[in-house]
Amino acid sequence: MRVDVLTLFPEMCEGVFGTSILGKAREKGIAKLSAVNFRDFANNKHNSVDDTPYGGGGGMVLKPEPIFAAVEHLLDNLKEENAKPRIILMCPQGQTFDQRIAEELAGEKHLIFICGHYEGYDERIREHLVTDELSIGDYVLTGGELPALTVIDAVVRLQPGALGNESSAVTDSFSTGLLEYPHYTRPAEFRGWKVPDMLLSGHHANIEEWRKEQALKRTLERRPDLLDKVELTPKDLKLLERLKVENKEACGGSCSSEEKASF
Repeated sequence: MRVDVLTLFPEMCEGVFGTSILGKAREKGIAKLSAVNFRDFANNKHNSVDDTPYGGGGGMVLKPEPIFAAVEHLLDNLKEENAKPRIILMCPQGQTFDQRIAEELAGEKHLIFICGHYEGYDERIREHLVTDELSIGDYVLTGGELPALTVIDAVVRLQPGALGNESSAVTDSFSTGLLEYPHYTRPAEFRGWKVPDMLLSGHHANIEEWRKEQALKRTLERRPDLLDKVELTPKDLKLLERLKVENKEACGGSCSSEEKASF
């Protein structure tokens, strides 16, 4: 996989690209990660990449010329790879990023992220250049770099060989549609708090059943909205009904529906 980030602050990206899972993936050649300063493609003597908006108003708007030129430069240099990239605009108007999108993007050969600053983008960038628009949430950040790096981390860790344990990505929260089950490690008892006996039993099939139950229980308690989106087996549904009854009994039958969901 190749990932290019168009940004005015490439140093923000390079620090992340060189550490942890991304750093290892880059070192192993699993992912080619680069940050491109699109100011280098400005077509004026002051190297400005923004201007005041037509029609008036506050703030500055990113000009189309340097963004288009930077993307076209990347594509001209990568023609031999014969992989049409997904060109992703990080913006508040985009589709909310989630694990499903991460898994979809993980199958691509080339991703290009456009990170803005200032008030916004010239609309022609959105209409005639990008293939996708993504947002990581309903809040305002200074620029698109941190959102882009969040998406890149989620995508690259899904590449084969990126993680030391390949099963980790499969069992992570949201990968199955559910929140992840609780984890424990040594010591078996710490300050009087003990590891559940099931995890010490050595019965792997029973442990897997316990983990599935705990994942359902935690999702029911913390993110019940996810249960409407995940495909559950008849056995899962039966277990879920039992957990709901247990929650109701724990509330003494007096909880509201919202309290039961978040119990």
